[in-house]
Amino acid sequence: MQFNPDGSIKLPSQIEKRNQEHAHRLKNHMCIKIKREITNFSAPKKCTLKILVSEAIKDSAFVTRIHNFFKEQAEVPTKINKLNEKEFEIEIGTSFRRCTDCTKLIGRYREHLNGCLIEDKGNCTFEGRKNFCYDDHFE
Repeated sequence: MQFNPDGSIKLPSQIEKRNQEHAHRLKNHMCIKIKREITNFSAPKKCTLKILVSEAIKDSAFVTRIHNFFKEQAEVPTKINKLNEKEFEIEIGTSFRRCTDCTKLIGRYREHLNGCLIEDKGNCTFEGRKNFCYDDHFE
């Protein structure tokens, strides 16, 4: 384990390189960064998707359009908050299909941007269909 001069822990080179690549993509490419966060761990569980739109995208209206289309078909209650032109928060409410619908919404953004999406798992415990986790769905 290595330390920086200020006493903080030094990040491994591969994590530092990945962070630099993400920063470069957000600055120069048409992409978005989505961070998944569990806002409330006790019943009813609530999750938040924090979306950051890259500087290369001039019109971020697609974020709201995709959410509105998703909202019509989803089983989970959702709400979008526009923090500014480049930042959004989408609240995902409680439902048995919360994690599945959340993954579908992220997939729609990925499809719209032709795969140019940076996904940060944050403190989300959902790992997809392969590894079902009881805590993701039930209390």
